[in-house]
Amino acid sequence: MHSFGMTNDILDVRNEDQIASAWQRGLASAVALIAAVLLIALVILVARSNSERDHALARERHSYDVMVITRALDSSMARSEAALGRFVISGEQSTGTQYYDEWRRAGRQIQQLRRLTADDPVQAALVSELARLYAQRGRELAEPATHANFRQGWQALSLFNEAGKSSSIPRISRILAQLASNERAVLGIRSTVAARAAARSNFLAAMLSLLGVVLAIGAIALGWLTAQAVAQRRAARRAASIEAERAQTLEQAVAERTRELIAANERLREEAATRAQAEAQLRQVQKMEAVGQLTGGIAHDFNNMLAVVVGGLDLARRRLSHETAEVARHIDNAMEGAHRAAALTRRLLAFARAEPLLPEGVDPGRLIAGMSELLDRTLGERIKVHTEGLDQPWHVWVDPHQLENAILNLAVNARDAMNNEGRLTISTANVALGHHEVGEAEAGNYVRIDVADDGCGMSQAVLDRVFEPFFTTKPVGKGTGLGLSQLFGFARQSGGEVSIRSAPGEGTTVSLFLPRFIPAEADQPRPRDRAPREAAENAPPGAEGATILVVEDDMRVRVSTVGALEELGYAPLACASAEEALELLEDRDDVRLVISDVVMPGMTGPEMVGRIASRYPHIGVLFVTGYVGEAGEAEQFTGYEVLRKPFTVNALSRAVAGALRSTISKAERAA
Repeated sequence: MHSFGMTNDILDVRNEDQIASAWQRGLASAVALIAAVLLIALVILVARSNSERDHALARERHSYDVMVITRALDSSMARSEAALGRFVISGEQSTGTQYYDEWRRAGRQIQQLRRLTADDPVQAALVSELARLYAQRGRELAEPATHANFRQGWQALSLFNEAGKSSSIPRISRILAQLASNERAVLGIRSTVAARAAARSNFLAAMLSLLGVVLAIGAIALGWLTAQAVAQRRAARRAASIEAERAQTLEQAVAERTRELIAANERLREEAATRAQAEAQLRQVQKMEAVGQLTGGIAHDFNNMLAVVVGGLDLARRRLSHETAEVARHIDNAMEGAHRAAALTRRLLAFARAEPLLPEGVDPGRLIAGMSELLDRTLGERIKVHTEGLDQPWHVWVDPHQLENAILNLAVNARDAMNNEGRLTISTANVALGHHEVGEAEAGNYVRIDVADDGCGMSQAVLDRVFEPFFTTKPVGKGTGLGLSQLFGFARQSGGEVSIRSAPGEGTTVSLFLPRFIPAEADQPRPRDRAPREAAENAPPGAEGATILVVEDDMRVRVSTVGALEELGYAPLACASAEEALELLEDRDDVRLVISDVVMPGMTGPEMVGRIASRYPHIGVLFVTGYVGEAGEAEQFTGYEVLRKPFTVNALSRAVAGALRSTISKAERAA
């Protein structure tokens, strides 16, 4: 009985412990639930209060922004008008640029005010009136700025004085003051609202902190109560944690290794693709360089032969005034063939990048607009030519005749692709390219000229070979295969690049990228001085019978040139080398002009002319050339007349007259 009672006592004690434990758990759960509800409520209130505070602060910052931009706008307009005043007085372009920049900055600030005050009808109306007065004021200031730009100082000063009396000035000042005053009033209200919101947010944050302290104390108590249970499970959890960490470490190592393998595989694929592309480009460049060297050498010799043929035929035709028409017809046919051969030679030289370029600053939009009549006449009425582009595209530094020839060749190719009926679009755009983003082009600013058609397009197999010399898809007798090769050589020679986008049935777009040229920079090269062609038709007064020194290493070309000069009434002297010419000039003081080849054994033509310019500045120079090597050497011709082989007697007459006229003009300026 005693044992049984003890058992019951133990059971009662256990039951009491279980009941007490249940009560403790229930009480703890209730307290935790109440605390959680209070915490959630406080968090929601704090979040809402913070949101209201942030909104109020944002509106306050908005008012500050309006006031700051208003003051900045006033300053910009004042600086702009001050710069215009200095520009009107001094005429310095830098102050004119400062006026223009400050005035444009004021326009952008008005646009910012328009965006900032869009939600306030009163302020928005004031900004709209301000924008109208800004435009009115811009028109008032544009007249003195224009006259100052054209160096019309007194007129510009008078107009600027009249503009200073305009009623728009006080009206702009009043509107700016009203904008600032309205915004200051709104700022006071918004500052009060922001302060109240901040105080409410701080109070709720303090309450949340107090509740956090209470919860922390309760958590300590609950932690002490649960410490016994935690101690019993600690060992099992430690073992499970060790196993979990080991498994996680292994999984992370496998995932990291997998990522490394994937990245390495991607790099290998990219390197393989890049290497294949580079190899293809290298093969293309090597192929074109090899053919370019071949065509350059052939064209050099061919030009000399053509010079003799054209000169001889032209002289013969001039002396056939009493011969039969049949002989003249045959000579005309021979001349036509020689000129066609000369045109083919120029294409070979352009492809070989050996054609001498005479670059100058060119506005591509104006050049394309000036070609409209030529394009319409060349392409026919069934081809609709559409041009589009920027109002003020960047300038480029190119040979304008070569650029016109390139665009015309692309237009003719597009006409053939459209079967003489369709739409041709020529557009210009200013672009910034990264390093080798297009072909071999270096990073920088470029002007892109697109020639697009809606013709049959090209397959990828044709695109891969489109720049190869003598490759053409036209029927036999319809093309030489040098058009796009010539374009490629011209683009590279001008420091640019060319690309083609095409697909069968989707048309073709050829893009020509040319480096930007800034005419205003003093360190940029300037176009060479060239006498107008119309003014060079006849020799200047006093040049009849002038002594002209001909320096040419090819005997046939030398004889032909001397004969042409005698036909024109000049007194030519012939030399076979630059050294011989320099020796002759030491003994002669009657030489008025030197006609020199460029590529000669020993001393070249430009080297000889450099010595002549320093010793005999009164002697004019005319270069006669069919091959000048790389593009950079064309800068040696700056300031001199250049006549390309082969040439006719009329072309020689105009070039000689132009060179003599240029020499006389330089002497008069020096005097």
